[in-house]
Order: sequence, then structure tokens, then C-alpha cells
Amino acid sequence: MHRHGYKGRKFGRETDQTHALLRGLMCSLIKYQSITTTLARAKEMRRGTEKLITLAKKGDLASRRLIIARLDDIETADLLVDVIAPQVKRNSGYLKIERAGFRKGDHSEMATISFVDDIDLELKKGKK
Repeated sequence: MHRHGYKGRKFGRETDQTHALLRGLMCSLIKYQSITTTLARAKEMRRGTEKLITLAKKGDLASRRLIIARLDDIETADLLVDVIAPQVKRNSGYLKIERAGFRKGDHSEMATISFVDDIDLELKKGKK
């Protein structure tokens, strides 16, 4: 057996559970701008999140619907498209991962993932 053609990490879960885990992590990152998780999860989540931010920068209806379909959360998708994407001033590399030591229980390597640019979440909320 070989793993040719299989992309991504499995995290010891079924496929749908892995997708749900990553979807939840992406929603949390968009809502809170910075989260701490294991290094492997942060690296895997960065792939999907950066693609979503690139889609959100287009800002059209089709992109918005794709983002809603991938996140399963309309409020988070609106936050990404309306507030975060206009404030991002780069073409790629929107996220940074910083190592944050080791978890006490199982000694897993932890990391903090956050946006490279400073994002002001109150920018559009005050106008509504």
C-alpha cells in the first residue's frame, strides 16, 4: 500500500470528522483572529483558510456562496467577506504560525495561528 495521491493529514479520524474539525478551527480563527492549537492542525488549517481569504477578496456573490458552503456559517462568512478581506493588503501569506511550546498532557507541539495584518473587527460593525 502507498499513499500516492492522498492530500492532507488524517488526524486519526474519519474523513467527515476531519473536515468538521478543520471547518470549526477556520470559523474560530475568523471570529477571534488568533487561536492556539497543535502545530499539525495549524499547518493543515492554513491551507484552507488562505484559499478562503483569497476567495473573499474577490467579493462577488459566487465567492460568497462558496465561502458559506465551506464554512457552514453565514455570520462568519459575512465577517470574512465584508470586514476582514477588505483590510488585507497582500496577495498571499495572510496567516502566520508561531510555535507556542508543548502541551502539558501529551507533549504535543502547540502553535498560535493568527493574521499577519492587523484586523479591526469594529470597522463595519459600528456602521450597521
